[in-house]
Amino acid sequence: MSEKTIPILPCRTLQPVLDFYTALGFEVTFQQRSPNPYAVVQRGGIQLHFFGMKHYEPTESFSTCLVRTDDVDGLYETFRARLKAAYGRVPNRGLPRIGPLKDTSHGVRQFLMTDPGGNCLRVGQQTSDDQHHRPAPKETFARALHHASLLADSKEDLAGAAKTIDRVLRLRDERPTPVQLLRLLVLRADVATRAGDTRTARSTIAAATAVHLTPQERESVRDDLELLAQLPG
Repeated sequence: MSEKTIPILPCRTLQPVLDFYTALGFEVTFQQRSPNPYAVVQRGGIQLHFFGMKHYEPTESFSTCLVRTDDVDGLYETFRARLKAAYGRVPNRGLPRIGPLKDTSHGVRQFLMTDPGGNCLRVGQQTSDDQHHRPAPKETFARALHHASLLADSKEDLAGAAKTIDRVLRLRDERPTPVQLLRLLVLRADVATRAGDTRTARSTIAAATAVHLTPQERESVRDDLELLAQLPG
């Protein structure tokens, strides 16, 4: 006996969605226009089905799909490179978009990618057998980073993430370590970029770039530094 689950995701019209996935290296293996719009794309072991809905609103979509991989770093770099080749830039806001690659608090290294139909693909690699969310840290700045990351990436609440970071960076009786400061500033710059707040993004990128780190500290925040380098200055 063998079973396989394949998501069937909505979109307003098929072609923009199919163009997006073919740009990523997927193959359109099936397409029909009647009796209802329907199409299938596949890349390796990833197979996605789509159906068209005339009155569907992609910006209000909650549809999502989990993609498990054993090489999330490689897939992330491949998708970013293909999107840049197709769009002339790596889209990080609006539709479509691709988010940063991060280690989550529930034992998965992942990135989120949303197609023109508003469907969010959570592409991840398991890094722990424990899939429960870790408790929020008690230390002030680690806790703020934990909650801001969840707001920005899991809930896509950019305003909430920005508020959390801005509040903790205004504290005067406590100061973050250089690593904590770098990570908070990079996340704040990323949030501002995704929200279209160019002024805040630029000033925060400059502040993050100015943070002095030892070689050992730089290695511990390699993902954050890579994200910082990807943000438009």
